[in-house]
Amino acid sequence: MSTTVWIILAGALLTFLTRVGGHVVLSRFERIHPRVEAGLNAVPAAVLTTLVAPAAMNGGVAETAALVTGIAVSLVTGGMMPMFLSSAAVLILLRHLLG
Repeated sequence: MSTTVWIILAGALLTFLTRVGGHVVLSRFERIHPRVEAGLNAVPAAVLTTLVAPAAMNGGVAETAALVTGIAVSLVTGGMMPMFLSSAAVLILLRHLLG
């Protein structure tokens, strides 16, 4: 097997173990401390920020338009899927048109 295949398999295994490990650790507690729960609730926003911030700071016209579209659609619909789909569509279209 090539090195690339081994890297992909190792990454998949480690991702799986990380996800299962979190469930195993948390299942050992009868109740979760409110601070821990607040921290866990903040993880999705932190991950989203790490994905959006580089595009916002270093992106071109297509990336900025996709971010603005996502914000606008999110404010109007409040849904994650419409926001994601509209932003992705704008990004793909503008990247295609602008090169």
